Amino acid sequence: MYPHKATEAQHRERRIRSFQPRRGRMTNAQAGALDRSWETYGIPIDGSPLDLRELFGELPVTLEIGFGMGETTAAMAAADPATGILAADVHTPGHGNLLGLLERDGSENVRLAAGDAVILLRDMLPDASLAGLRVYFADPWPKPKHHKRRLVQPSFLDLVLPRLAPGALVHCATDWEPYAEQMLAVLSASPELENLHPEGDGSGWLEPADHPDGSIPGYAPRPEWRPVTKFERAGIAKGHVVHDLLFRRR
Repeated sequence: MYPHKATEAQHRERRIRSFQPRRGRMTNAQAGALDRSWETYGIPIDGSPLDLRELFGELPVTLEIGFGMGETTAAMAAADPATGILAADVHTPGHGNLLGLLERDGSENVRLAAGDAVILLRDMLPDASLAGLRVYFADPWPKPKHHKRRLVQPSFLDLVLPRLAPGALVHCATDWEPYAEQMLAVLSASPELENLHPEGDGSGWLEPADHPDGSIPGYAPRPEWRPVTKFERAGIAKGHVVHDLLFRRR
């Protein structure tokens, strides 16, 4: 059954969260997909340990935190059926939308986790169980008083690292420059992670006087396998610069 309300355990917890629950209004199509497919694809984030082999078989599993309306998740799942995607979000219309896209594509390599990803990481996933982590366009919480709510923090990395298998890929993307700088600082500070593009992304966003090769040190070029989203295009149209970060678990 779809968890229309947060579990009692989540209500009891008092801590800073990186999200605001957004139940929102669902379309008929989203509600229908939720009714039809939640039992097939859905996992409540309730603190119960998960058996990823039972959910995904022998597929390597990547955790995606914050998939929005699910277009990128669905596209990547269809393009790479050999990778399992555990997609976590709190947005009910997004759950329904992603389920509809998975139905449309016939993808079977995705499981949708509804709720707080911190509980998922802390209580439900075994150590060294993930082949990757994706955090795309998380809320940047731009006001200084809200920076403590940003997802990518040292405390978050403390939760993530034990769950990553050696060689696991950590991929973050944001169009908010100060958050990109924070992500780069947090990930670079861990001796357990290796930056795959320490030389830069070759973007040419900086003047040659700053970096003769035109790259921004530490950031990666957008991999071909990460689709450009509508949200991303809108940000670019406003003059935002999108930064990708690619790190590997040592």
